[in-house]
Amino acid sequence: MLAAVSVATCHKTSHSMASALAINKLNEGFTVQRANKEDLPAILAIYNQSIAGKQATAHLTPVSCEERQDWFEEHLNSATRPIYIVRAVEEAEIVGGGGKGQTVSPIVAWGSFSDLYARPAYHISTEISIYLHQDYHGQGLGSLLTRWMLTQAPSLGIHNVVALIFAHNQPSLGLFRKLGFEQWGYMPKVCDMQGFIADVVMLGKAVMTANNDK
Repeated sequence: MLAAVSVATCHKTSHSMASALAINKLNEGFTVQRANKEDLPAILAIYNQSIAGKQATAHLTPVSCEERQDWFEEHLNSATRPIYIVRAVEEAEIVGGGGKGQTVSPIVAWGSFSDLYARPAYHISTEISIYLHQDYHGQGLGSLLTRWMLTQAPSLGIHNVVALIFAHNQPSLGLFRKLGFEQWGYMPKVCDMQGFIADVVMLGKAVMTANNDK
């Protein structure tokens, strides 16, 4: 069973029931689909786990649903900048009583495509972000989700996928390099992590070439 996670405070917190969104199988143990409006608490619970380690995000304190609501809705309303959630099939549990309970698998990872820059000409390029529940680190799930997202990118009109990673985050750098990402940039001493100054590496991968253009 998953370790207990403190879910970000929200005005409305509910279990994510099966939705009408398409569900895809990553492997026998995990499914992936677009996030829906009920998934924000679980998404932020996983995100907030990553903050204390100061390796995966430049946020320094936990974020709330209220703070991230606009960000979340922008992704939900975008046809080309989705958030994907991963559920662990083997962790499924019955939610709801009165004989009307539903089997719900917990969200154990998520990934997103975000605008690289907020200018129209950059629409062919996107930033990828991947976050895993702490109980699922080191099991290959990050690689599995990233590979799947890369297969989806061309259908979203994405030509280039960029990952912005702290230079001290060697596991993530290794993961993306194994998947064919190359260094496209290096930004020294750009983040004050309250204890040390961090460099950021820009890794990139072309997923659609000129030969694929319409």
